[in-house]
Amino acid sequence: MMQTPFLHICKSFTSSLPSCQYHNPCFGFDNALLAPSICKFRRPKNGNGSRIVAQSYKPNDGNSRPGNKGKATLKGSKENTWSVDNEMAENEKRKRKPKGRGGRGKRLGGGRKGKNGRVLVSGTMLIETETVLQTQEPVIKPVWRTFASSVSGIWKGVGAVFSPITAEMEPIEIGKKNENLYDCYTLSRIEALPSPSGGSSASSEIQRRINWVTLNPHGELFQNAEVKDETPVDQNGVDSRLPKFESFDLKASDVMEEDSMGDEPGLVYFEDGSYSRGPVTIPVGEMSKSNYYLTPTFKFEQCLVKGCHKRLRVVHTIEFANGGADIQIMRVGVYEEQWVSPSNYEEQSNNDAPLELKPFSQRKRTQPSELTGSWKVFEVSATPIYGEEEEMELSGQSSDETTPYVYLCTEALKRRNLPESSVSFGEEEIVDMQDVSVMWLPGGVTAYVDVKKDGVLCVGVGWYSDEGINLVMERDYGLDGNLKEVRSKSEVKRRWTEEPK
Repeated sequence: MMQTPFLHICKSFTSSLPSCQYHNPCFGFDNALLAPSICKFRRPKNGNGSRIVAQSYKPNDGNSRPGNKGKATLKGSKENTWSVDNEMAENEKRKRKPKGRGGRGKRLGGGRKGKNGRVLVSGTMLIETETVLQTQEPVIKPVWRTFASSVSGIWKGVGAVFSPITAEMEPIEIGKKNENLYDCYTLSRIEALPSPSGGSSASSEIQRRINWVTLNPHGELFQNAEVKDETPVDQNGVDSRLPKFESFDLKASDVMEEDSMGDEPGLVYFEDGSYSRGPVTIPVGEMSKSNYYLTPTFKFEQCLVKGCHKRLRVVHTIEFANGGADIQIMRVGVYEEQWVSPSNYEEQSNNDAPLELKPFSQRKRTQPSELTGSWKVFEVSATPIYGEEEEMELSGQSSDETTPYVYLCTEALKRRNLPESSVSFGEEEIVDMQDVSVMWLPGGVTAYVDVKKDGVLCVGVGWYSDEGINLVMERDYGLDGNLKEVRSKSEVKRRWTEEPK
């Protein structure tokens, strides 16, 4: 069994229940990470209606762990363990919508805004297909050896953790002076080694070791305009009070995680090194008297690659309780890394070269308006074929304990629009979480856990750059809890004002 990212005590992303099934052991890394804010979707037994609400409140006194606390509640029917009754939720939302300016909180167009007026969370953006340029065609499945070679090497990076409710930066560790630290530097060594279990020559195992240091007691730079104007910055616009990556000996620092990854059932990968990693099946259905207390917790790690030498990893930690009726988004971790050298040249590599990446606290957040408009989208999808494993074993073929996938590609012109609804937010106010699914994070990153109208649960990430390119990775689960599809998209924004002739 492989180890899940970031948690030594959580086991494989497989259809079986993980060993990490209780609340407390899965809150974070095993060295001083804080208990996160929790976005909780709950369906009470006596709930006839179907809606999602959330209530957040200020942290307790200094004796408690810092970080925003809160919960969201999902109420749904037993026939649909993922989604809510959209019609009833829409009616309830109309009843609760404040009229005029008498409502509590500030009226925002499609999301919650921070102190500087920038949107932090919003509803799902509306996407419609304008023109299909290429219908679905089969694609050859990527070769494991090529993927393992693409991810291997020495990687430098930065990381941060965000509240799943407010999308604000959360403390990632408490420093020696009892101060909250919001950023981290990472140094990863990733290499493909022969699998210890033997097997075919192609079944190598990717081993990963990540060292890290934490920094930044000041929080996010662009969230407070007054502090930003008074903060000394260097030529790159980074807070000059923050230590540089080169000032730390990352090789001798604490180990954030050490795990391995094989060609496992829940891993969908591509030859450029991008991948989506998570469970094949999430337990859903009625809970028996013998397992009512189990709360399976899974990691959903999705990686996007830009130009082969830079990549983004977003990790959602989500807990499923009561047969999938209660869904808690416990943590959202974001890491951007740049490739330095091959793993076997670690000592000779130029590890003293300056890190090109800014800490996440020093970056601006992409806004919904930047992703609106017409896009040319190239999409590669991977669909699992269930039941093929047994047939392969009966025919004498080696399935290597993996689920077969069918890869298809398509190309289309699509238009993305702003969310239709507006949300009223206020301090300590109950919020309709049906309208809140997208987190707008620093560095062009978007992260979302959304339930579509057909009840499909989607865990997705996006990575937008000023060049007008948006990379997307999405992972869908059906009503039965089985993985339905994984999509990798490359979106290019159409910048011309008139239709080409």
